[in-house]
Amino acid sequence: MLDDRIIRAARNNAEWCDAVCRAHENPGEFHDDVWLNRNAVPRFYPNAGTLAGASPRQLALIDELIAARLPSGWAVKDSFSMLDLESRGFRILFDAEWIYLPASRIKDIASARASARWEIVRGDLALAEWESAWSMSAGDSSKDRIFLPSLLDNKDVAVVAGFRDGHIVAGAITNRGNDVVGWSNFFAPATDMLDLAGASLATIGLDFPGLPIVGYEHGGDLRNAHALGFESIGPLRVWIFQP
Repeated sequence: MLDDRIIRAARNNAEWCDAVCRAHENPGEFHDDVWLNRNAVPRFYPNAGTLAGASPRQLALIDELIAARLPSGWAVKDSFSMLDLESRGFRILFDAEWIYLPASRIKDIASARASARWEIVRGDLALAEWESAWSMSAGDSSKDRIFLPSLLDNKDVAVVAGFRDGHIVAGAITNRGNDVVGWSNFFAPATDMLDLAGASLATIGLDFPGLPIVGYEHGGDLRNAHALGFESIGPLRVWIFQP
């Protein structure tokens, strides 16, 4: 039986992907076992994400996306690492692990050392500055916006920013749904990454109290998440279509 925490995390993440697409006036569609978007989506976002264990319908819908001839490089988030898509022209982009932080642990996160002032982003000027700082951190040189102002109207989404000397130096995005809070797009200077990550989580805990925080990470970011108190709860895989 699949861990209910992973099912909630996968659904929460799909809801976030759909919120981003919806802000671009291009929402996806939810089925019991998969979310998908039949059109081009913002960069870094998948065109499908599984919501349950592998099923024939998931593969049938992925085949429909292949037949739609989307621009090369679109992705499928295999939320439970159960699909074999190699024969369909996909390759593995990366493997990662779902992470889970119980609400009871959030208050124990040490954030007092973080030398930044944290706020919820409220307006588009601040959101544009946030995205610029995030892009620089991610090494993304594209000028096309991903995070549009309408996201700020969504009561279940919060963009948090850490300021120093009046400028955004760290940040994260959180979305509430399926009895968890998703934590994604975190960035900060490497010199005090853990302190600022803890401060972002503390800010999120105040804005969406009483809910566990979920996300997914790999590599060094996964090790940092473990250091913050997250536990790994299961694998996921992202496939990219490049026939």
